[in-house]
Amino acid sequence: MEKVFISPAKYVQGKDALLNSKTHLEALGEAPLLLCDDVVYDIVGKKFHDYLNENGFNVTRELFNGEASTSEIERISERVTKEECDFVIALGGGKTIDTGKAVADEAAVSVAVLPTIASTDAPTSALSVIYSDEGTFEKYIFYDKNPDLVLVDTAVVANAPERLLASGIADALATYVEARAVIEAKGNTMAGGVTSLAAEAIAEKCVDTLFEKSELAIAANRAKVVTESLEDVVEANTLLSGLGFESGGLAAAHAIHNGFTALDGKIHELTHGEKVAYGTLTQLILENRDIDEIDNYVSLYQTLGLPTTLEELHLGDASYEDLLKVGELATAEGETIHEMRVKYTKEDVANALLAADEYVKSLNELYE
Repeated sequence: MEKVFISPAKYVQGKDALLNSKTHLEALGEAPLLLCDDVVYDIVGKKFHDYLNENGFNVTRELFNGEASTSEIERISERVTKEECDFVIALGGGKTIDTGKAVADEAAVSVAVLPTIASTDAPTSALSVIYSDEGTFEKYIFYDKNPDLVLVDTAVVANAPERLLASGIADALATYVEARAVIEAKGNTMAGGVTSLAAEAIAEKCVDTLFEKSELAIAANRAKVVTESLEDVVEANTLLSGLGFESGGLAAAHAIHNGFTALDGKIHELTHGEKVAYGTLTQLILENRDIDEIDNYVSLYQTLGLPTTLEELHLGDASYEDLLKVGELATAEGETIHEMRVKYTKEDVANALLAADEYVKSLNELYE
């Protein structure tokens, strides 16, 4: 049984890092394909594009159409080859990043990941989550190496919507819960082995940082300023959670997130992290964890405005058959829920989704 720990070649984080990135980027090449959507381009991409041109890079801009799908990856990969780009810069959120990593792998070039939000732990990993063109989860793609560079400009993150930082905190709060479950089961991680002591320590530091600093970081985000607490939480959301989930292990929380794609409706207006938050509560219920731990998660989620009931997931009217669909996809062959000690069924997942909802509603009534 091998312990495997993997990480990006370089991680850079700091205020105004984006427009001070020349040295880091020129180590990767001189003709990047800059991948971002129109919203990101208008906010920061145009200024960054100009910075690259002014510093001698031969930049090809490519519009990301919004879905990390096979067809989108193939389309952009053809552009990389046609324009003879020697590396990819993925500038934006999680799906842009996952697409950029896939394109770089397909085209056999280096990749620089430049997240403009701290809403997921996608940036550091050697994998992409792939969806259909309609947004249904399809599969993970695994790569031989992690990104060559991850560079986070905390001034950009500080000016992003508060909801996105809170979503990243929710995603990162799953890190320790899932890694612990995998460690207890001696399960396999996304890195391809069992959890190392290093990954376990990183997952623990991640959750400790978030419970200590999240509210202060959100306050800084509201004020659109960079503080030490914001820096710490951005690092926890991005680096600690990224290393922790990949080398520590994923379990039920993210499998349940994937299960939600079995349903139609307003749930898909929620972010990745908002859905993971409820998946984390559901995992804690599945595992019959200590009630004080569950209460701590509920309290922080509610402070951050994250969903803790089915109604807040826009599933208040969901039938038991609907929840069974979530459970069926969450327990599909190859899903990460199978790295846990107990072999859960779709009924177990559906029941835990309902039990989490009822428990939180009882807490809300108690404190009204």
